[in-house]
Amino acid sequence: MRTKAEIISRLTDPGIIAVVRAQTRAQVLPLTEALIAGGVIAIEITMTTPDAIAAIREAVLKFGNRAIIGVGTVLDRETCHAAIGAGAEFVVSPVCRTELVGIASPKDRPIMLGAYTPTEAQTAYEAGADFIKIFPADGLGPNYIKSIRAPLPHLRIVPTGGVDVHNVADFFNAGCAALGVGSSLVSAKLLQENNWAGLTQKAEEFAKAANRARRPKA
Repeated sequence: MRTKAEIISRLTDPGIIAVVRAQTRAQVLPLTEALIAGGVIAIEITMTTPDAIAAIREAVLKFGNRAIIGVGTVLDRETCHAAIGAGAEFVVSPVCRTELVGIASPKDRPIMLGAYTPTEAQTAYEAGADFIKIFPADGLGPNYIKSIRAPLPHLRIVPTGGVDVHNVADFFNAGCAALGVGSSLVSAKLLQENNWAGLTQKAEEFAKAANRARRPKA
């Protein structure tokens, strides 16, 4: 079993976390394979996916040695327990559910709590969150992240919403630890068409953009 430090290292290198809202449970395995083939190994299976817990269990069994499989959209303690029991290696909530820290941390699983304001972000950090999910980040952008991190540089921020292949570098330059990428990577159109080759291509674009952005400046 990976340690929390090992999981965090993989979540932040190259730092693209695919936020998966699959339309069916059957899509989870092929889309996971497609993402891994494109270089995206951090995969957050949200609880909005049908039979999400079973899908997580299947993905962990098949890809656990090649990817980091986590759970997203966790809103309560029961879901958190069930997902970790199914093998989820990290836990993400879109809101500041501080009670989830006491479930994930003893299991050595990183947890990401949602926040929108600096106060919420610091509250999540003080509760023990390993990452702060700035959500929704669509209308905020990299400058907002930079502004938060000026007085709060200790926060490991992961914006979700509004991240696309063209602003990956801007977000990393603003100090983000990783980026949560949903529909601009795993789009509804790709899912409707079961276009796994197209998903691999998208994943490659994001992985390359992240690697370029994280490369040490000369």
